[in-house]
Amino acid sequence: MTPEVEQTNPDGVDYGWVMQVTFVVTILVGAPVVALLSLTMTLPTWGERAAFAIRVGALVWFVTAVGVFLYARRQQN
Repeated sequence: MTPEVEQTNPDGVDYGWVMQVTFVVTILVGAPVVALLSLTMTLPTWGERAAFAIRVGALVWFVTAVGVFLYARRQQN
């Protein structure tokens, strides 16, 4: 006999959903943004290219995370 599966109904924002959506949207939006912005920059070395991608990617990730969290909080109410 299989054990009964417990279900939860968390109060508040589902942070697992927020993290998953943030990850996917950051990749889908962040990669083209980094690529387009890199066209306007002179990045002669791989170190400069990596640093640029990290700086821009971090900003895209932060803005995406805040936006997804606010969306989830608004949809919860």
